[in-house]
This record gives sequence, C-alpha cells and structure tokens, in this order.
Amino acid sequence: MAALRDIQNKIAAVKKTRQITRAMNMVAAARLRQVQERTERFRPYAAKFSEVLGSLSEGIDQEAHPLLAQPEQVDRVALILITADRGLCGSFNMNLILQAQKFMTQQKSEGREVAFYAVGRRGIDFFKRRNVEFAQKLPGVMNVVDFDLATQVARLGLNAFLSGEVQEVYLLYSRFRSIVSQIPTVEKLLPISPEATGDEDESSQEYLTEPSAEEILVDLLPRYLNVRVYSGLLETSTSENAARMAAMDNATKNCKDLIQNLTLAFNKARQAAITTELMDIVGGAEALKAG
Repeated sequence: MAALRDIQNKIAAVKKTRQITRAMNMVAAARLRQVQERTERFRPYAAKFSEVLGSLSEGIDQEAHPLLAQPEQVDRVALILITADRGLCGSFNMNLILQAQKFMTQQKSEGREVAFYAVGRRGIDFFKRRNVEFAQKLPGVMNVVDFDLATQVARLGLNAFLSGEVQEVYLLYSRFRSIVSQIPTVEKLLPISPEATGDEDESSQEYLTEPSAEEILVDLLPRYLNVRVYSGLLETSTSENAARMAAMDNATKNCKDLIQNLTLAFNKARQAAITTELMDIVGGAEALKAG
C-alpha cells in the first residue's frame, strides 16, 4: 500500500504543477498579445525613421556630427546585451547569452577589448557567476518596456562612444519572427552609417528641409539611436513572452503525459495488490479445508 500511496502523491503533485504551467501559459499569451501589437505598430515607424534619416544623411560630411564619424582604428567596442528578468522560457535567454559569448570571443580574437553592458537579470546572473566584468548593468527593468527605458539604455552606449571609451557600440537582442522562432541579432548602433539606415528596396527620395539637413540631423541622430534601442527592447520582450508561452504549453503537455503514465502504473500496482490479496484469501481457505 505504501507504493500505491507514493504514486498517488506523485499524481497529485504533477496535477498541481500542470495547473501552474497552464496558468503561466495563459498569462504569457495575454502579455504576448499586448507587446506583439506594440511591436508590430512600431516597426513601420522605425522603418520610416530609418528611411528619412538615410536620405538626409546622403552627401553629409561624416565630420558634421560625432555620431556619424567613422573611427580610423577600433581598439575597444561596447556590447549591450538584452535578456529577460525571468526564466521558464525554454532556451530563450541561453541563446542570447551564447551569442554574446560568441561576439566577445570574436572581438577579442581580433585584438579588441569589449565593454559589456547587460540589461535584464538573467544575462547579468549568468555572467556574474563567471566573473565577467560589467561596464554597467540594469537588472529588473524588463517588466515594463517603454521609451524611457530605451533612452536610458541608449545613453549607456552613447556616453561611452562620445567620451572616447569605445569606438563602436553594438546591440544584442532577440528579433521576434514567430511564436516558435526568435532570432538572437547583433546590430551596430554607433557610429551610425547612413547607408545602413536607408531601405535598399525602395527608391531614394529627396526631402526639402528647413533648416538644413545638417541642423536637423543634430536632433534626429540621438533620437534615431533611441528608436533602434526601443525597437530591440520591444522585439526582445515579444520574443520572451512567445518563448515562455511555448515552453509552458510543452510543460503542460508533458504533465498530462506523466499523469497518464503514473495513473497506468497506479492501476497496475493496485491490480497486483488485489491479486495478491485474493491469492492469500484462496490460500487461507484451502489451508482451512485441508485442516
């Protein structure tokens, strides 16, 4: 009977776990709908912003703005890694972390130092355990993704670039493609390359500006940096919730399968126990008859 009681306890525990994973799946699905809608609405804005900025930057001297100036030599770069604050989302965080390790290894092989900026608790915890030095870290900020957070994150790389601490700034985030596909993506933020801001598939347009394009770029270039970081934050948040929803759905299905297997084992054990008791009763009755 002890074995039967153990199996019953396991079934009860797995049922409770299934309730938790099912609830987390529903919460992740609700959050995914919200943040995915924001991401899809923001993509056209970011694309048009890039198109206009690319057109204005054409023919502009790179020395006209410090964010456009291309360095003659790159000795030190900055990497801004965006991960989630929470786990239980499959391999989502680890894929970003592995991409960050790959990037840093590649940069060091080329003789460049890496200033490491981490946004999100999971990436921070991972690299802290491996004694990786942080230029700065922002844990616990991914629960609320807004433009203020994007400005704060962008300022990390901007200050390091303008002060001359680094010659290039890169952003590593997760691009949302679908519920089952989130792609770790590395993008170069600084210096801004005009050819990288325009859309090659569309014909270039000339804009009549007042005041001059150079004066407008002074205001637009920092905003463009904020827009790109905000886009990366939205994409990462959407990817996180999609990965968590898929992971919790798989966990719920696994709980269901485990409950079925445990129930089958329980029925077999109970049938064996009943058979043993019947054999004992029959054996006792035969012994009485013989006596």
